[in-house]
Amino acid sequence: MKKPIILFLIFSAFVVSCKKEIIELPPATQSGANTFGAKVNGTIWLPKGFGPFPADNLLDARKLHTGDIVITARNFSSSPNETELELFIKGLTGPGTYQLNTTVGYPTTAASYGYYIERNFNPKNEWITSASYTGIIQVSRYDTAAKIISGTFSFNALNLYNAPQPITVTEGRFDVIYE
Repeated sequence: MKKPIILFLIFSAFVVSCKKEIIELPPATQSGANTFGAKVNGTIWLPKGFGPFPADNLLDARKLHTGDIVITARNFSSSPNETELELFIKGLTGPGTYQLNTTVGYPTTAASYGYYIERNFNPKNEWITSASYTGIIQVSRYDTAAKIISGTFSFNALNLYNAPQPITVTEGRFDVIYE
């Protein structure tokens, strides 16, 4: 008798968690909360796993040997499609404004950029900032002892494959511990 009740509860939890709608971005904090979010063309975007199941490496922040920082967030919630949002901060020295206004053509360590990609196993669309499609990253905390970087960002980017389809990323925020 208990087995059907347990199965019903598990099924109900699965159904409810699959329909959970994201209604707000994470708060803009500076504590190393490992949060990330933005609006992509007005729709809230967060790192997420498959339905109710979390995935590893949804949010990753690394300090490169050059001192530059790369923050990568992934969303696998609509598998087999996935999206990824990446910020690269070149020449990070501390809190301040970092411009995303150099044409690099593809993610590279040559200049700061904002990058967004849609995949269905292989890339379908990729957007990147440039001299014409610009943005900013505002770093509010850069703590090298605690390895915390926090801030906000926004950018416009042009599709590398299906021009001219630009995207707009607004209200971005991150509060991450980097490696």
